[in-house]
Amino acid sequence: MVATGESSGALFCRTQLPRVSRTFALNIPLLPEPLDLTVTVAYLLCRIADTLEDEAPGALQGGLLDELADLAELGKDWDSRARSFVRRAKPTLRAETPVAEAELLAGTPTVLETLASLPSWVHPHIARCVRTMTGGMKHIQQAYAKEGRVEGLPDLQATFLYCYYVAGVVGEMLTGLFIDSSPAVAARRAPLTQRALAFGRALQLTNILKDVREDLDRGICWLPRDRMAAHGLEPATLALPAHRMQAVEMMHELVAVARRELEVAFEYSLTLPAEEPGLRLFCLYPLFFAVLTLNAVEGNPAVFDPEPVKMRRESVRMLMLLTQERVASDEALRQLYADCSAAPQGAEAVW
Repeated sequence: MVATGESSGALFCRTQLPRVSRTFALNIPLLPEPLDLTVTVAYLLCRIADTLEDEAPGALQGGLLDELADLAELGKDWDSRARSFVRRAKPTLRAETPVAEAELLAGTPTVLETLASLPSWVHPHIARCVRTMTGGMKHIQQAYAKEGRVEGLPDLQATFLYCYYVAGVVGEMLTGLFIDSSPAVAARRAPLTQRALAFGRALQLTNILKDVREDLDRGICWLPRDRMAAHGLEPATLALPAHRMQAVEMMHELVAVARRELEVAFEYSLTLPAEEPGLRLFCLYPLFFAVLTLNAVEGNPAVFDPEPVKMRRESVRMLMLLTQERVASDEALRQLYADCSAAPQGAEAVW
């Protein structure tokens, strides 16, 4: 949804969103005003933090993550400090940084300008999310990274903690925004709050499993070392063809964990009132995409190959249409979820 007469900052944010996230470019525009632009801005700030973590080796030592968190609070002289932040951050980026992410980081002052133009009630939710996320990224890097590499996390609890810092906290932020924007949602505060962490955590864990080979190729592994060790694996051997059977068995266990998280996330989505279809679809799209992704990952040795495992575009389009048709019916959505989840291992659901 694009409001007429929007500022150049808002237009920049809306234009930049699909360049850095195809998935969220599909569901964020479904949110009612002012949540659509609010969540766009929040996502872009989180993506800037993610770029610093992944693409700027000196971001942690140079205090750039802390500085971004300070800027998101829109304190004194935030506009001049934002320009200084960009001047310091740009030289730290790797040469291989995707162009869209580098341009987004350069546009940090514009994203913050758009944040400042939003209603004041959204600001605390976004500021807390960015502060928690950047602090968590620092904690994980300090605890587990060695010379820019993360060779697995100790156990599933540590993997879940990482998922909280980079996604679970987003679930908390979204829940706060939804509650403050709608009396109907506010009436369901307790069950939503109880499930908010699982919503973000489920999506992040799915991404970790899908991107396991891509992460390994850049010296990163977010999988639990104890689960790998139980199958005679470690990050250095995880993608080797000679260990493919053990790796697939280990992924089977972790996919089961992700599915349990998705079930809680699904209940979170159905807890949102049916009279708020935009909120429901915003949550259901990525959730159903995650189900398809896990179907494609489970039992599929190709997930360890250099070529990424992807959903078919026709499957995405069909799933979006089916979700739209059923958005007001819990019963119909539950049946769709069951049908999607029942697809054979290593395959997407087919309609």
